[in-house]
Amino acid sequence: MSLKTEIAGRLSAIGLVVALSLSACATPMTNDPDARAELAAINDPWEPFNRAMFEFNRALDRVLLKPVAQAYRGVVPDFGREMVKNFLDNLRSPVILANDILQGETDRAGETGSRFLANTTVGLGGVFDVTDIEFHNEDFGQTLAVWGFGEGPYLVLPLLGPSPVRDTVGLVGDTLMDPVMWYANRTDRYAISWVRYGMRAIDTRSRNIETLDEIERGAIDFYATVRSLYRQRRADEILNGHPPQSVPMPEISWDEDEQAEENQVSAVAK
Repeated sequence: MSLKTEIAGRLSAIGLVVALSLSACATPMTNDPDARAELAAINDPWEPFNRAMFEFNRALDRVLLKPVAQAYRGVVPDFGREMVKNFLDNLRSPVILANDILQGETDRAGETGSRFLANTTVGLGGVFDVTDIEFHNEDFGQTLAVWGFGEGPYLVLPLLGPSPVRDTVGLVGDTLMDPVMWYANRTDRYAISWVRYGMRAIDTRSRNIETLDEIERGAIDFYATVRSLYRQRRADEILNGHPPQSVPMPEISWDEDEQAEENQVSAVAK
């Protein structure tokens, strides 16, 4: 199967399922202005579909991902899990580097390139992190945000979780830029991609077991809480952890009478 056919097939299948589901359960609009404003702020017009996918993902997590992640953490020692994380981070570095460049982040691109080169060679393929350069994540969804594209409606994908329209397009962009995916498809070694995605999911879940449990226990509406936290995290990633800087406004007097009075006072003083 060719790379083009593989990508087209996957995207067509996902797109068909999502499109049919969204068209069947879009949230109806209301005539209440306050309610309309609230819906616009939340930007979740496909909430019935999203909640269904959210519950599907939760069920899958309960019966499969969380137990596997707990077993993984119980069997593999800390240093072993750290080596796995290092290796997975290193595999993603080319995609991060490409997005650093696309965002015009030359300093961060240099850090990513240096880190990838050192860890791939001295670090034995990335198993060991031999640099003092902190790992950072970039993706094409963030790149689109930097370019000025809006988030779009909130969306929850099966298996993948929260992924608003902009981030869903970003997933496609990252896939097309991923050399591991290209190699796996061109050599018919599709298992490479699936094993990597599976290990990333298990590793990430194993590092957040207690955190997610605590969030779920304290949430009145777990779905709404996750939606809010996801957006906060993405906003922080887009800004690279820096709060937005406000531009100081010049002090301008718009009152002509006030300005004339000040001029008269100044003339008398002279």
